[in-house]
Amino acid sequence: MENWAEQTQVRPGFRERVEALLRDRWQEPVIVLRLGDTDLGFDVPGRRLDGTVKGKRLIRRFFWNILRGIGTAVMAVFALANGATPGRPLQRATQVSGPENAMVLDLADRLRGLSGPWLACSPSCVAVVETGPTYVDPADAPPPEIVWEARKPQAPELSLRKRTLTWPDGSRFEFPLHGRSEDQHLRKYLEFPDVVHWNGR
Repeated sequence: MENWAEQTQVRPGFRERVEALLRDRWQEPVIVLRLGDTDLGFDVPGRRLDGTVKGKRLIRRFFWNILRGIGTAVMAVFALANGATPGRPLQRATQVSGPENAMVLDLADRLRGLSGPWLACSPSCVAVVETGPTYVDPADAPPPEIVWEARKPQAPELSLRKRTLTWPDGSRFEFPLHGRSEDQHLRKYLEFPDVVHWNGR
């Protein structure tokens, strides 16, 4: 059932379109991975956990905090009623971290609101490409759009095994993949400890 859900959310053809776009642009072998949930958790001074800038949108934050408190209380009562230990259901894992005004924020802010983000990388480049929703027929989808791109020496250091991008200022993005199918796709290119076979094994 889970495999069927993943396949319906990412129809064949989208990855191939992104690969073709960037292979032509970069003239290098390309690995393309569908990113998972872009509702990221932040650990950056001056940013809230959800990535919004501290000190802005205070009225909306006030009502959101009330709503979140009510939701947490309801979940705690539900957990206790079912014999479970109440946790923190609305707590996010941290994927974006770094110092104030971190270099990672350029990428992280562009990810917000994307509906079909893909991470594309080559030996000297890395990019994020938007294709729109990936459950539609690729023929009906808009052309892929590059929303962020970096080339060496400005590109962050990529570790596919750790699934991280790390910038010179120490800021870091731990990129989530879109389910097991993307994990399996990545394994075709990766060899322990961190050897990348750009054309596949």
